[in-house]
Amino acid sequence: MRAGLLQSAFFATLSSIPLPASADVLIGSWNIKHLGWNNSKAYDAVAHVANHFDLLAVQELMELSALHRLERELEALSGEEWAAIASDDLGRSSYREHYGFLWRESEVEYIDGAVIFLDHRDVFAREPYSARFRDSDTGTEFAAATVHVVYGDSISDRLPEIEALADYWQWLTEIYPDTPRLLMGDYNLPPQHAGWAPLRNLGAFPLITRGATTLSSKNGQYANLYDNLWSESGQLPITGQGIFRFPELLGMDHEEARELVSDHAPVYVALNGAELDRQAVNFATTSIASGDEEASRSCIDLNSASTEQLDTLPNIGPARAEDIIDARPWPSIESLTRISGLGPSRVGDIRDSGLVCM
Repeated sequence: MRAGLLQSAFFATLSSIPLPASADVLIGSWNIKHLGWNNSKAYDAVAHVANHFDLLAVQELMELSALHRLERELEALSGEEWAAIASDDLGRSSYREHYGFLWRESEVEYIDGAVIFLDHRDVFAREPYSARFRDSDTGTEFAAATVHVVYGDSISDRLPEIEALADYWQWLTEIYPDTPRLLMGDYNLPPQHAGWAPLRNLGAFPLITRGATTLSSKNGQYANLYDNLWSESGQLPITGQGIFRFPELLGMDHEEARELVSDHAPVYVALNGAELDRQAVNFATTSIASGDEEASRSCIDLNSASTEQLDTLPNIGPARAEDIIDARPWPSIESLTRISGLGPSRVGDIRDSGLVCM
């Protein structure tokens, strides 16, 4: 099916889908897979997904003209004014990407501070990009930052950038003093990995801890939890978070979705009670019941996890992982204080990580 036919084929019934109401702000992050290359990208389909958010951080923006084309599509679809900003192209070779932000002007205001990270250590292939925004209705200000971590040949190629995000997190406080931070992007690393320890030690935590965001080639299946949003406790009025599984919304199978839209599903955070239509969204958040099949595969069960899985938890190394296995069964996370060296504070870190099946 040609991309130009998508409007009539897929979107005839979408006008009835409820979108965010006034004062309810949805912030999304999306790798839109080579947006701007001469490919079969269906901009009308991309716009239908993007229109569910009030602010969207975009990764894999290949040409600035593509961001402005998407902006025009959103304005035509929503009947509202949208705005956009983007970084310079970034990269160490002929392959280069931009970062972008799109926002609905009736809900979100750009304040200032659009800037690329001054990476004096030269760790990042594509330095993170950030700007400061305001919720138009409530006046809540926040710094939105976005990054696309290099994929490389193996996980070891990604870890230097993941570890350097701790420096970036602190740098954001200098650029935007007294402003809550929200770090969004495609990290090519699940949030359970031990490589996140430097960022976690600064009080940052992932908002998405269960589910997966990359579209498998098998229809209806998702693979890795690579896309995420990181925040800090109590700084933003967060009332929800999740993964927007758009192929179901558009009536596409995964082959079509990967070709015409993206091979990543957006992730999002809701402020002040904002919600997406639950018929169109799979909520992969900590509010999912532990009996859910997908959640039980993604969270770490103290009574069944392997040594390697337990080792990804805060304050747990290989030795303590073996101690946990030897002392099964565990009735609760709090009972981990039975393990030598795990006091209430360290067990609290494990509980607050959101990685353990409750």
